[in-house]
Amino acid sequence: MLVFLIKKTWQRFVATALSSVVFGIISVSLVALINEIINAKGERQTEFFWVFAALAISGVVVQLISKLVAEQLSEHSQAELRKLVADKTIEAKISHIELQGDAKIKSCLTEHSLKVAGFFMSMPGILTNAMIVLGAFVYMAWLDWLIFLFALLTLVLGSVSYSFANNVAFKKIANAAAMQDSLFQQFDAITDGIKELKLNRSKRAFFKLEVLHPAIDALRKERIEGVSILHMASSWGGFLIFTFIGGALYFLSQQTGEESQRIMSGFALLFLYMLTPLETLLANIPRAFAAQASANTIKTLTDELMSDDGNSVQVFKQFNRIQLHALCHRYYHEQSDDIFSLKPIDLEFKQGELIYLVGGNGSGKTTFAKVLCGLYEADEGEIVVDNQPISGAGLDAYRQLFSTVFGDYYLFDRLLNVPCDQLERKGNELIRKLNLHHKVSIESGRFTTQRLSQGQRKRLALVVAYLEDRPFYLFDEWAADQDPVFKDVFYRELLPELRNKGKTILVITHDDKYFSLADRLLKMENGCLTEVTQLPITQTPALA
Repeated sequence: MLVFLIKKTWQRFVATALSSVVFGIISVSLVALINEIINAKGERQTEFFWVFAALAISGVVVQLISKLVAEQLSEHSQAELRKLVADKTIEAKISHIELQGDAKIKSCLTEHSLKVAGFFMSMPGILTNAMIVLGAFVYMAWLDWLIFLFALLTLVLGSVSYSFANNVAFKKIANAAAMQDSLFQQFDAITDGIKELKLNRSKRAFFKLEVLHPAIDALRKERIEGVSILHMASSWGGFLIFTFIGGALYFLSQQTGEESQRIMSGFALLFLYMLTPLETLLANIPRAFAAQASANTIKTLTDELMSDDGNSVQVFKQFNRIQLHALCHRYYHEQSDDIFSLKPIDLEFKQGELIYLVGGNGSGKTTFAKVLCGLYEADEGEIVVDNQPISGAGLDAYRQLFSTVFGDYYLFDRLLNVPCDQLERKGNELIRKLNLHHKVSIESGRFTTQRLSQGQRKRLALVVAYLEDRPFYLFDEWAADQDPVFKDVFYRELLPELRNKGKTILVITHDDKYFSLADRLLKMENGCLTEVTQLPITQTPALA
């Protein structure tokens, strides 16, 4: 995933890396130059001062460039990650989205993308400090190769112990990243389930004390343990550095002469200057590991969201008939805790038909509707449109025949991909017909408000579906939470009007008083779909 981001932002990445490396080289050069100025005399010292001034000014400019480009790199990286996750989710199969869950997707769009972007923001500091440490070692080797070997041995010992600690810490940080996704699910429950929590004091207390707080504490504990291990390893590294400094200075103090004094002052300056870069470098390692863990989580999500292939040459704008041949679909049924199956369905829909679908709760009506309009793929059988079989690659083209309002519909704040300049007037007429004009209207393609009741929002969703002007309309229990007056408008005015325009309409309903208005009546029982013929209203069965 990090490689993907580097490829997407390679120009800024290269600019950030180069400017950071150059600034690191300039910084350590200034330290070396200070030592030379201290030990130089006469004109030589003046020359060093001019070089020092040039390097100092260059360093300020390069550091500014590094920070500015790094800020852009961080923001672009986060934007690219969010686009990737959002696009992958939008293009994925619905069954795969449901399998991953909302919490994981939201976590990747927020927390995980932010951590990865934070790593790129800290990259200048990591590279600059790494170059300072590296340059310091090079200068050490030039001053005294024996002390350099001692420094190298200290570095190897610190690296080995730090690497071991990192492996342990990384597992905890990666585990914390997975726990973060689970915690987001509980955060959603706070707002989504607030009515249930408010109405039941014991349930509210149990959720807080036994579900939410333990999840928060578990994440805190895992993160603290992981970071604590890294900090302990960092402290161990600091101890080794001070041991090295003490040993090197003791060794140099035993020597005499002008050259020895120059070497000692050089090492003293280097040690003092290296401490902060080393601490900063070690402190950024946990952030780098957290970013890697988050990047892995995002990569896993995007890999598991299999794309819903829409690259079909088929294009459907109208149809005469849709045929279902032995169509089957299986899914997990929560109520029975078992695999539920739609029995083989053979059915035909013709243009301009109004069909009602009835059945008890959990009988499979909504699942059948989602298979019919191509949201779920059939496990067996096929869908044929005007003698053209619909394959997996052609499902996206097939779906364009449908306009739907499901029970779990989502109402966007604007009309999407609708020529609002042509249909805005029609939309406002429908809003008036549904008695919403005193609450909301369409202006410049947007709704003036969404602060509506559930029933009002559903009426607005009906307006959006109507304006899409698709050949097949599917309504799932649309009238369930509507007042009688709006039910009448829906069943007696809007549905016949759509049918008269040649639209095919499938309505999932329990409103038996309107059954006589349908051309056909379908019934779903335990996954088995049958067609009811010549059913008088007085014999309409009571439905759950």
